[in-house]
Amino acid sequence: MTDGSAQVVKCGTHGQRIAAVVCVHLLEAGERHVGFVENSSDPADLQAWCEACEALFLEQDGMTASFREFTGMSVVCDFCYAAIKARQTAAPDR
Repeated sequence: MTDGSAQVVKCGTHGQRIAAVVCVHLLEAGERHVGFVENSSDPADLQAWCEACEALFLEQDGMTASFREFTGMSVVCDFCYAAIKARQTAAPDR
């Protein structure tokens, strides 16, 4: 999504929105803190995965087949991405 043209997705909650990509762990986490690592410095290229995905990415030195399988990357809308990011970057309750 870095060619300057935004991809669009139809979100069941928010309708037609800009597409973003997150790992399955972020989708399944709910309120549980799993971390939030953005994978692009381009604000128009919304990509993120959790800390476990980041650790595996570093361990395997990149995007291997097993890494791709582990992440289970999923497309969400930009509003859902922002909500996930807000939950995961908020200070966890202690």
